[in-house]
Amino acid sequence: MGIGAALGAGVAVLAAGAALAVSTARAIVTPPRDRVEDIVVLAVDRLAGEVRLSRTRDTVLAGRYSLWFDRDRGHARVGRVLHEDSASVTRVLESVQRGALEAARTARWGGWYHLVPGDIGAVEREVSIRTPIGDAPAWLIPADGPPDGHGTDWVIQVHGRGVTRAEGLRAVPVFSSAGWTSLLISYRNDGEAPASADGRYALGSTEWLDLEAAVAFARDHGARRIVIMGWSMGGAITLQFLVRSPLAALVHGVVLDSPVIEWATVLRFHAALAGIPRPVGEVAMALLGVSAAVPLIGSAEPIDLRQLDLVARADELRVPMLVLHSDDDGFVPIDATLALAEARPDIVTVERFTVARHARLWNFDPDRWEGAIRSWLTRLEAPTGRTAPRRRR
Repeated sequence: MGIGAALGAGVAVLAAGAALAVSTARAIVTPPRDRVEDIVVLAVDRLAGEVRLSRTRDTVLAGRYSLWFDRDRGHARVGRVLHEDSASVTRVLESVQRGALEAARTARWGGWYHLVPGDIGAVEREVSIRTPIGDAPAWLIPADGPPDGHGTDWVIQVHGRGVTRAEGLRAVPVFSSAGWTSLLISYRNDGEAPASADGRYALGSTEWLDLEAAVAFARDHGARRIVIMGWSMGGAITLQFLVRSPLAALVHGVVLDSPVIEWATVLRFHAALAGIPRPVGEVAMALLGVSAAVPLIGSAEPIDLRQLDLVARADELRVPMLVLHSDDDGFVPIDATLALAEARPDIVTVERFTVARHARLWNFDPDRWEGAIRSWLTRLEAPTGRTAPRRRR
């Protein structure tokens, strides 16, 4: 190969790498629309209440889960494992909420188990929260007890990436039984709340403003003690609210399920899963914070991943936290959770699962999951008696 040909090949490789870095950066901030159905539906026996599925890391897990099919137009609930072999798993088919499961050929697994508050026997009130970009819908569910108002203890549920407020319905019963009113919110670009001008996720760096509006709503409607529960990316949103908002002083505690605590580790993990070369992945992350790259990515503003690193900013946290996470998460590695707990043992309690996957800890072991939250709530101190933050040397 001549020098000119070699240079041309090198330029082509660099151009291909740059294009891949841009597309990777765009994927990071683009809300998912079409989900991969990676499970094969092998047989459905409605009379026997059974469904046979291809064997995957998810379908073999104990517990109760959602089975989405027909491009999410169909939804079923599956229960315990009945039989399994090297290629398939037969589980209890608990119910089919919508769609014709018998006609489905493929499906996807989900932890989002309940679709509407009525599924847990709750009576909700649909409310609107005025965010900086418009009114966002939310469910307000009073605590158990006499219908004498919403009470003064509120928990605000912040769902994760690519799902909706229904994700948090799994947590309502344990909080409700402890006397906490639940507010399940939507936020920009989740398909229910107003979209931002760019229609892109900001990984928590703008979504926290919608959570701030929800905290103001709770305060204005009688909340005196507020706990925030964040799921997956909802954890990142919650943590950004805590270090950026003046209303963070109103928050009494935080519960996080499978949270994103710092993004770099998560993004490197997914790049490796996708087979993206490490240098390309590093360039993609760098592009998120470059103003000149914003038009290529489609974001309105640069995203500073360092500002979103709450392990590095652990000293800024002020409230008790319960973090529930699994070693085999498969989407958000547990590393940052453990690092945060090590940095702030004075306020961070970790309930560490071994086999539960991502944001499916309730599905896998609801008794343990609810017990951890219930126990943590009973230990939550009165607002005037909070533990002072520990300063690292």
